[in-house]
Amino acid sequence: MAFMEKKSPGKVLLDDTVPLSCLIEASQSLQSHTEYIIRVQRGVAAENSWQVIRRYSDFDVLHTSLQISGLTLPLPPKKLIGNMDREFIAERQRGLQNYLNFITTHHILSTCELVKKFLDPINYSANYTEVALQQVSMFFRSEPNWEVVEPLKEIGWRIRKRHLLIKSKDQPKERQVLSWADLGPDKFLSDKDLQSTMKLLTSWSHPCVYPVTFATASESSALVIRMYNEKGTLRDYICKAKPKDPFLKKYCNPKKIQGLDLQQIKTFGRQILEILKFLHEKGFPYGHLHCSNVMLDGDVCKLLDLENSLLGLPSYYRPYYTQCRKINTMEAIDVFCFGHLLYEMTYGRPSDTVPVDSYPPAPSSNIVVVLQSILSTEACKSSMPTLTQLLDTQLFSDVLFNSEKPQFKIPSKLKEALKTAKECMEKRLNEEQKAIHQRKRLTRAQSHHGSEEEKKKRKTLARKKSKQTVTENEADNSAKSSNSNNANSGRSYCTFLPVPPPPAAPPPPKSEDYSLPQHISTANGAERGALLSSIQSFKKGKLKPTETNDHSIPTIK
Repeated sequence: MAFMEKKSPGKVLLDDTVPLSCLIEASQSLQSHTEYIIRVQRGVAAENSWQVIRRYSDFDVLHTSLQISGLTLPLPPKKLIGNMDREFIAERQRGLQNYLNFITTHHILSTCELVKKFLDPINYSANYTEVALQQVSMFFRSEPNWEVVEPLKEIGWRIRKRHLLIKSKDQPKERQVLSWADLGPDKFLSDKDLQSTMKLLTSWSHPCVYPVTFATASESSALVIRMYNEKGTLRDYICKAKPKDPFLKKYCNPKKIQGLDLQQIKTFGRQILEILKFLHEKGFPYGHLHCSNVMLDGDVCKLLDLENSLLGLPSYYRPYYTQCRKINTMEAIDVFCFGHLLYEMTYGRPSDTVPVDSYPPAPSSNIVVVLQSILSTEACKSSMPTLTQLLDTQLFSDVLFNSEKPQFKIPSKLKEALKTAKECMEKRLNEEQKAIHQRKRLTRAQSHHGSEEEKKKRKTLARKKSKQTVTENEADNSAKSSNSNNANSGRSYCTFLPVPPPPAAPPPPKSEDYSLPQHISTANGAERGALLSSIQSFKKGKLKPTETNDHSIPTIK
């Protein structure tokens, strides 16, 4: 079977550069040991969260493996007696949390396979060395002219990439490096276009590109062969490291670092800017510049791993520029990466923080000016210079550059495919930056809302509102009571005011009988007002005597 003919599920969607954050939520004591329940979060999406359970002995094994870095890691010490006491367990949990915070925020440690497997054993359970050897074995079956000399264990930082030192049977003394890698989440070329572009790598030549001997790709992985350089990369030169040593040992805490002199900084910087500009003019996306991807060939810098962008592999500095929404194009990414490379060439070590607003003394003030234009907080929030503008700065404008004509042809059809892939990469980056930005805003709002000062303000405001509400209620009750009294008093006056009775009729005479006028005797059933009027106008002198034998005195009704 020819190399990589076997069907595969396709590219790896998991981005290994997305940071993991951890929180020890609880501890549980068993008969002989204590387990710590750790909540792990990948990125900012709430659904990318899970729990892992680890004992102190698991932390100790990880710690021992990470000692190769040369870093002083803050693991709490062992304790044989009293290690089941509640107070001690609580204190140890705080120490282990501090340990996790350290390794997950360290740029190199956080992306290494040891830490990933400790925190995410499900997604990082594979033995990537065995997978690579299986793929390489199939390659050797179809290309029997090659054979393995030795594996180069963990010389790079990528988890899903392996390197082997090989030789050709035709030239047994000549050593070459075979690199194998899975396809990554930014792979947007079709399988056919990817295979065509990979084959072109061997035909390209440029004074600042490290040549490729052989390159091929399948649906799931790719393989590239280059000449082995015993002097190593630019970072090996700066750190005085051996190229074959593991990445953690070489670069985590190098003992003999040394920045470059001014002329080297100017020359190497000009060469790198020229090749980056050339690639962008050709429509070829890169985005993978760092000191380990620059090979030194005498006084010439040559870029490595041009295939990374084709394979969709995430960038070394991706965790940094995803935090800055202004770094949203492939050119802006290359400028940002160049700023970090310039810092490392100047000071011999990477910057401790990003963005960078303070700088140690440099061989030239022009270096600091360029660094500030790229890495400062203001630059990351507003805008950074273009590659052309960097070439025109005082630091690089007077440096001579080898104008040897390159051979770098890309067919029109592939140019369109590369342009589309580049746009897809930028779109994924913008979506990730947007999600991170929204999460930051939410976190700031929650932090502000939960701060002690804000809690005091809310309590004060609640008391004021409570007093105001009581005052308003009292005023409302008082107004209602007043209105009720006024209404009741008005109804009492109108409803219950007694009507004065009519004047009483005079008693009938004792000695004489009198008869009332006819209109009075017929007033029975007439209106009350008319009766009262008649009574009031009654005069005794006008009465006439009547016979008492036949008539009785009329009664006034």
